[in-house]
Amino acid sequence: MSTLDATRAELALVVLYLNKAEARDKICRAIQYGSKYLSNGEPGTAQNVDKSTSLARKVFRLFKFVNDLHGLISPTPQGTPLPIIVLGKSKNALLSTFLFLDQIVWLGRTGIYKNKERAELIGRISLFCWLGASTCTTLAELAELGRLSASMKKLEKDLKNTDKYQNEQYRSKLKKSNDRTLALVKSTMDIVVAVGLLQLAPKKVTPRVTGGFGFISSLISCYQLLPSSTKTKTP
Repeated sequence: MSTLDATRAELALVVLYLNKAEARDKICRAIQYGSKYLSNGEPGTAQNVDKSTSLARKVFRLFKFVNDLHGLISPTPQGTPLPIIVLGKSKNALLSTFLFLDQIVWLGRTGIYKNKERAELIGRISLFCWLGASTCTTLAELAELGRLSASMKKLEKDLKNTDKYQNEQYRSKLKKSNDRTLALVKSTMDIVVAVGLLQLAPKKVTPRVTGGFGFISSLISCYQLLPSSTKTKTP
């Protein structure tokens, strides 16, 4: 393959990636929280970027609550333990509520919804929903990692006298474990971000801490949205 063909192929992947509304949203999220980290809550250019990007992101999330509403009523994989099902459905319900209420917040910030005090209250309720959803995700990922770990240990015993990394089933489970570990790190960081936005611990979770955790969480989201073929090439 020539250099030009390789460049075209790489640009095609970039175009495919940027065509996803979710990817553009997460890139904007990284800019938003990166600006929050730089501003540390102080007025200036960085804070203006933070506020304007936060408002712009809400457009990408219009009607996105339908996704989690669909997940809420969809059947779960057979054999999933009841506690994990409850956590998963609770996450879907809370996240769907957060995204729905967030649209009212957007209407309030644009001036379409006139009741400012109620819009602020709805915004706070929506953030509590996001905090709850992130907590449910964290607990669910911990439970799933526990299941995967037990399954991998059992498989390791069966593959005792062979190279386990040559076994397709083991490699698949290992990849799932890595993906879930990354998701666990992200959801844990999102809990800190939610606490910071709600100002539940203002002395410990400062705007800079909120921005830093939000920025790293956003980068993880951007990575998770990459095509599988691209991830395998990433060192």
